[in-house]
Amino acid sequence: MDLSDKLAILADSAKFDAACTSSGSNRPGRPDGVGSTVGAGICHSFASDGRCISLLKVLFSNACVYDCRYCANRRGADGPRAAFTPEELAELTIAFYRRNYIEGLFLSSAVARSPDYTMERMIGALAILRGKYRFNGYIHAKAIPGASPEAVRALGMLADRLSVNIELPSEASLNRLAPDKTRAGILEPMSQIMKGSEQSYLESKALALSRVQPSAAPRGFAPAGQSTQMIIGATPETDRAIMRLASGLYRKYRLRRVFYSAYIPVSDDSALPALDSPPPLLREHRLYQADFLLRFYGFDAEEILPEDSPSLNAYLDPKCSWALRNPERFPVDVNRAPLSDLLRVPGIGPKSAERVMTARRQTRLTIDDLRRIGVVLKRARFFIEAADTAQGPRVSREDAVRALLDPNAGRFGFEQLSMFDSMDRGRRLPGAGDAPTLRDAVEEAVACITSTL
Repeated sequence: MDLSDKLAILADSAKFDAACTSSGSNRPGRPDGVGSTVGAGICHSFASDGRCISLLKVLFSNACVYDCRYCANRRGADGPRAAFTPEELAELTIAFYRRNYIEGLFLSSAVARSPDYTMERMIGALAILRGKYRFNGYIHAKAIPGASPEAVRALGMLADRLSVNIELPSEASLNRLAPDKTRAGILEPMSQIMKGSEQSYLESKALALSRVQPSAAPRGFAPAGQSTQMIIGATPETDRAIMRLASGLYRKYRLRRVFYSAYIPVSDDSALPALDSPPPLLREHRLYQADFLLRFYGFDAEEILPEDSPSLNAYLDPKCSWALRNPERFPVDVNRAPLSDLLRVPGIGPKSAERVMTARRQTRLTIDDLRRIGVVLKRARFFIEAADTAQGPRVSREDAVRALLDPNAGRFGFEQLSMFDSMDRGRRLPGAGDAPTLRDAVEEAVACITSTL
């Protein structure tokens, strides 16, 4: 099998990893044009300064000895198998880099023979890249659960970021669908990576204070930290259980990011959704929104999804849902409220909240001032007081509901529903599980919003 065939197989096998975004285009080059979008495993990530960087995204091997029932690369699955040699992967990466196709590498692998054998092969490829080719670009590598601490340490000294996929939201689901993996085998390397990254950070700070030239400083252990991925929709865990797990991972293991991957049915298995089940893309989207509330807005999982509301609302984003469940917290006076309260207002994000805090030192802010600052008044106006709020027009209940229902939900597999069409009443979203009907969402929203108007 030649290298291009291996690349096609192993890039395609890597598409189920949600840790970066990949293009779905596959347009070849033409004699009368420049460039192509042939699917060669190119994905995108973001640098600390906000730059978008292109990465070669491949598996080292897709020939797995494990038989995880949800995985397209499991031992019992059909399909072509391939594996790079360390030399092939290093040469391929540097060739793509020299052609300016990529700026870095995203490397994962199925478990070939054993976790340590797989890690040894991955480490060999990265050692050739860093040593022989002096490659100094970004590398994100997936540590294999069950690998030895020595292997994890060696991989972390070559990669900028490491990740260990937690895969499923509970130990019970992991035992049922991935019996070759264990909770301890996943969490132990997470703990090791966290400690190694923190030690590396402290050492880099000490070197900076000693004024050592950056070019002379050692790379350190996984200086960009770690991330993980959870598969959503393959098992019965609630959104609340998923968010509580994510919150615990951020707190205990200092993760930079938890990625949520909507399960795509790849196996005709009675323990999994049917093959014709649509991926729960809307649910994945809502989980990412809730995750942002955890990381940037000061919410905790129990606030976003209390015990009596275990599922995210299909029709409202999580922040609007929280605001509607807590009318006693509103309206918020934008000219007096602390930053923590401003961040709880739908339509006010971290940047616009900071701008409000700065601008109100000079004057009392009006609705027009907030619009210029960047506050999304379509949502925020129902939850705030400004210097001229009393002079503004009153809005009807119907207008309030129309403004707060998510206009982007139609991107996830259903058309935008008419808010007050009797034909839509009682209809549920495809794949939404126990999500409320449109009628329930409208009635709940009306009841809560009118108490704040």
